Amino acid sequence: MAFYNSFPEYVPVAERKKKAEKAIEKLKKKNPNLAPVLIAGRTITRTWWGKSWSDNLESYSDYSNRIDRGRSYVRHGAVLDLQITQGKITALVQGSTTKPYTVEITIAPLSKETWEAVVKECVGKIDSLQELIAGKLPKALSELFTLKGKGLFPAPKEISLSCSCPDSAKMCKHVAATLYGVGARFDEQSTLFFELRSIKMEDLITLSITQKSKSLLEKSQGRGRRIMADVDISDVFGIDVDLGEVKENNDGEVKKKSRRKT
Repeated sequence: MAFYNSFPEYVPVAERKKKAEKAIEKLKKKNPNLAPVLIAGRTITRTWWGKSWSDNLESYSDYSNRIDRGRSYVRHGAVLDLQITQGKITALVQGSTTKPYTVEITIAPLSKETWEAVVKECVGKIDSLQELIAGKLPKALSELFTLKGKGLFPAPKEISLSCSCPDSAKMCKHVAATLYGVGARFDEQSTLFFELRSIKMEDLITLSITQKSKSLLEKSQGRGRRIMADVDISDVFGIDVDLGEVKENNDGEVKKKSRRKT
């Protein structure tokens, strides 16, 4: 009698990749919107969003001992399809059988209290939408976003895992591969992270840029008031006031133009 947990027959990497490629081609005929996870090189994630997603999962003891099982699967192209929507991740992962397994992962929305606290801390600290998308963040914000229990990334208690394979473990190889695949997908489209967590990245940008604009406007108005004060003094007392205008005469000598009330 064969048991599922017995050691499986070794399959060469090249053969695994070839099997996955054939499965993708077959599935695309029925579903042109198929979105497989394709890893180029040895590194699964490269950007701040992708790395932070994987690092967060690996930091929890609930996951750290089992999530590594998915590394080779995702590298070999076993994640045939990966879809990320609001609060939900679905995937098709090629296992040892011909038919791929179906993985479903649900992510609880970020709490209103946590989101409001994060938004408040971000005011005036993000320069542009492009920087946020690229993960080019000040160190303080980077630490805030990844803070356990208070940041943007989910804890195990906020994640529900499901796979159609016969493995009784909650985090089987197919689920683990899917989770790593999500990090790789964030490398390509980091905005999906905000959709997954049911939050609006526009909240961070709008308030931050508004605050910066307000600060610049106040500084500009301050300079305007100082210039007007200089002009008023000249008009009232009939004295020369240096307005900062510089001119060069025919001899090459530099002189500052002054204004006198006569």
